[in-house]
Amino acid sequence: MARTEYYDDPNAPEPNSMVVAASAVVTNDEGHILLQRRRDNDLWALPGGAMEMNESLPQAAIREVKEETGLDIEITGLVGTYTDPRHIIAYTDGEIRRQFNICFRAHITGGQLEISDESTELRFVAVSELDNLPMHHTQLLRLKHALLRQEQPHLG
Repeated sequence: MARTEYYDDPNAPEPNSMVVAASAVVTNDEGHILLQRRRDNDLWALPGGAMEMNESLPQAAIREVKEETGLDIEITGLVGTYTDPRHIIAYTDGEIRRQFNICFRAHITGGQLEISDESTELRFVAVSELDNLPMHHTQLLRLKHALLRQEQPHLG
């Protein structure tokens, strides 16, 4: 299933669902950030996805990182909330999503890095490389907020 992301686009389709999702900025000991190249749009992104009915948002982030990367993580903080109604995600199955994302900071506690069916590549990326990767600007925004390490999370 393919995915198209729109931002502040008057031609974007009207959303027909709202999804609560969690993502995580996972770093290794060298401070490099774990990113996945998404199979559905070929862009680099943080691991993450929709929260299930029987879990909390931190649990969703932990589960999604495990499913998408094979790594076990521990949540260490909150990067921010990302609820901009101008960001619309359309899927080829007809779902047109307005996403509500909470982005966490996390570190690795175990597991082994392995690609899931949702990605074509996984990589720990140096901060200096982030601007050179094909990435939707909403993902880059989360990364920039994480790197600021502000005392208060981003609220948006």
